[in-house]
Amino acid sequence: MNIIAWIILGILAGALAKAIYPGHQGGGIISTIILGIVGAFIGGTIFTLLSTGTLQLTSATFSLPGFLVAIVGAMIAIYLWELFQRSSRA
Repeated sequence: MNIIAWIILGILAGALAKAIYPGHQGGGIISTIILGIVGAFIGGTIFTLLSTGTLQLTSATFSLPGFLVAIVGAMIAIYLWELFQRSSRA
């Protein structure tokens, strides 16, 4: 997938994940893009693990199912980031 498609997928998946996830996440456009791209990798890897039973670092494709997987992955990334921040403050 080329870089423009990654940026588009990242901004759309990251923005929707931030809108769906409860609470305030903060961050600007760059953090939203990074969140969406990380979410695509997390979601794609989990989807591959559940469908094939093998652990491979893969990303979600630029399609409707891949987009949904990227949103779920971005929500997981938000949860993990908040968990990490909470433990570092304590």
